[in-house]
Order: sequence, then C-alpha cells, then structure tokens
Amino acid sequence: MKTMESLYIRSVQIEERLSEDSYLSHIPSIRQLEEKPLVFEKPVSFFIGENGSGKSTLMEAIAIAMGFNPEGGTKNFTFSTDDTHSDLYKHILITRSAYPKDGFFLRAESFYNFATNVNKLDVGGRVPLIDYYGGKSLHEQSHGESFLALVKNRFSGKGLYLLDEPEAALSPSRLMQLLVCIHDLVRNDSQFIISTHSPILMSYPDADLFELSENGIDKTSYEQTEHYRITKSFIDKPEVMYAHLFDE
Repeated sequence: MKTMESLYIRSVQIEERLSEDSYLSHIPSIRQLEEKPLVFEKPVSFFIGENGSGKSTLMEAIAIAMGFNPEGGTKNFTFSTDDTHSDLYKHILITRSAYPKDGFFLRAESFYNFATNVNKLDVGGRVPLIDYYGGKSLHEQSHGESFLALVKNRFSGKGLYLLDEPEAALSPSRLMQLLVCIHDLVRNDSQFIISTHSPILMSYPDADLFELSENGIDKTSYEQTEHYRITKSFIDKPEVMYAHLFDE
C-alpha cells in the first residue's frame, strides 16, 4: 500500500481567495479550502455528498489544474463541446510528491463526447487509437461495457485516475468488477480520487471518504455515510421505507 509520501496528489487548497460575487464562494465545501487544505493520505479517496455539495466542481477543478481536458480523457485530449467548467482551477494549489506516468479524467456526463472524439482521432492514424481502448468502438458497446473497456485497456498503472460518478453506467456486478480493476491498479502504484453516490464503490477497503456538505468537508467512515445507512435501511425493510415515503 502506498505511503503518503508517494501519492501523486498530497493536498488541495485555495491559494487565491474567491470573490464574494462568485457562486463558488457560497459552496461550503469549496469555501473551507480557503481556510485549510484537503489532505490525501490513501491511494483511494472518495468525494461523497448530496447533489450540489460541490463534488463534481472540486473534481473538475483538480482535473483541469493537473492538465486534463475539462470534458475528460488524458492530457492529450483537447476536444470541447460546451465550455461550461468553472474557474475554480485558477484558484487552487495542488501539492504533489510524485509525477504519474499515466492518468485519466473519467467524467460520466461527457463520456459520450469523449467516445466520439476517440472515433474521430482513430481515423487515419499510424496506429489505430481504438486499440488502446480494447479494439472496439466505445459507441459499439453498452455504456457500462465501454466504461469497463476503458478502465481495463487504457488505464496502465503508475497513474492518477480521477473518476466523476463512474457508477452512472454500471450495474452492481459491474461495479464490483470496477473495484477489482481499482485494486489491481492501486497495487501498480496508482492513485484514485472518485466522486460517487455508490455504496458499493465507497466500500473499497482502507479508502478515505470525504463528505462534502453544508458543514464543509469532513472525513467519515463507511457505515456512518448517509448513502450506506439509507441503502441498508431500504434493503432490510423496504416496506417501512415505502410507508414513510408514501405517507401510508
């Protein structure tokens, strides 16, 4: 298991204070980074929290600051379909202790655009680009199959991998396959930062879970997360949850 000294990203903080006019300054989890850094100590870290808590905003800023395309891909991808990312990346300072040999920013909401760009770049190249993604167009596979094909074929290890809600395309069994892929890559000197709502993913052993909320950013344990507690309560006694939800 990696030590803190060998992680590719050790900490993230806001170096230049945000303007009070910026919507970013009104997100508690982002505002907290003005006061103290977010420190990474494990090879796998999760950003969890409700919609609007700042998970994807922070993930996006880290990715852009590390040189990745805002819409996803490696550092070599430059495609853009809609320039909607925030300028948070201009304000953050990232402390590193090593440089990755590989890296990828996987963004669920723009994965279709990424797959389209791979097809375009594949045409006329000396070596078919699609070979690096399993030899089959990502568009010719289901959403979940293409996600896993990307991870299994393109992620080579000794890398920094930023995943924004990868569970969007994956069934429970495929999520477990993704856990296996993550574990194999961690053993090959990789670091993952993952934004997720999935209790299956966030169960990864010895990971750090950072909960983003109205209180800022707090480290928590798996069984204390709302995702775990609500999911377990629903699975254990769905009829009780239905009675509460339907007011019956």
